[in-house]
Amino acid sequence: MQFGIFTVGDVTVDPTTGRSPSERDRIKAMTTIALKAEEVGLDVFATGEHHNPPFVPSSPTTMLGWIAARTERLLLSTSTTLITTNDPVKIAEDYAMLQHLADGRVDLMMGRGNTGPVYPWFGQDIRNGIPLAIENYDLLHRLWREDVVDWKGKFRTPLQSFTSTPRPLDGVPPFVWHGSIRSPEIAEQAAYYGDGFFANHIFWPKEHTQRMVGLYRERFAHYGHGTPEQAIVGLGGQVFMRRNSQDAVREFRPYFDNAPVYGHGPSLEEFTRQTPLTVGSPQEVIDRTLGFREYVGDYQRQLFLVDHAGLPLKTVLEQLDLLGEEVVPVLRKEFDSMRPVGVPEAPTHASLLAARDAATTTEEEQR
Repeated sequence: MQFGIFTVGDVTVDPTTGRSPSERDRIKAMTTIALKAEEVGLDVFATGEHHNPPFVPSSPTTMLGWIAARTERLLLSTSTTLITTNDPVKIAEDYAMLQHLADGRVDLMMGRGNTGPVYPWFGQDIRNGIPLAIENYDLLHRLWREDVVDWKGKFRTPLQSFTSTPRPLDGVPPFVWHGSIRSPEIAEQAAYYGDGFFANHIFWPKEHTQRMVGLYRERFAHYGHGTPEQAIVGLGGQVFMRRNSQDAVREFRPYFDNAPVYGHGPSLEEFTRQTPLTVGSPQEVIDRTLGFREYVGDYQRQLFLVDHAGLPLKTVLEQLDLLGEEVVPVLRKEFDSMRPVGVPEAPTHASLLAARDAATTTEEEQR
């Protein structure tokens, strides 16, 4: 099972000091956090994609390319690649290029985004969000698997005898997760292609996430990709830790109350009861995270959000130390011990390449 962190890249005032980092400071902090993630033994660093304040990660491949050059093992991903407002041709070429630079340590998560004004900035209409996601990903999927593509759709100009360059590393496209908080159509899309489904259940009760993952698993099997238990599932979560829960709650409360995505709404106590947000000791994070398996089944990737709402870099790095030293080693052991035979590990470039080569060998033997 893979464990890692994701960032939304918000530039938020620290409510305890009144100071806000500059855009440069925030970008540099994100790269420092990624390097720290590898240092403490995490598997994945994922960045969001945003084109509006107060967020700064508008160019994920630029950031991930920088991180790739300074890491050796860390898997580089996105917590949203905007399949609706990006050109599929540009996505195909950008992430294939990153694949080569990072020696295959790349996957990505498709998403529609949650900011309405972004759509017209890129010439699109938010009312077409789902159709855009469906059409654009269909094209992207073909661009990575067909050397020459002829294509015609509704939302972009046709392609005639087009080849995206560079081609995917070793002829194996990056693994794709389809991320969603609320849209069953995206779970259906992930199932149709046999891709991964990432339920970023940071705002919803567990019953909602259970329904979304259950739908994906059912449809994954319906399309002939395997059993429901073999579907590839990832989960998002939010944590803040101190050695004892009282200190964690006291320290995190002002950040929660002023967070750009959920501040000035439900209380911290209400939110932690109704969502997977865990504010407490490392053991409480372990217990809460192990409980996710009870309602989504065995899954392959767990990402934590730890650097939002104006938290200072020093505090975030302390969170990563706790994750790497006390939380993730226990979670690895416990999840691995409970995983039934036949439930796959999270895909990597190496595993996808091996599966492709094995399938090719089988086909040749059957001829």
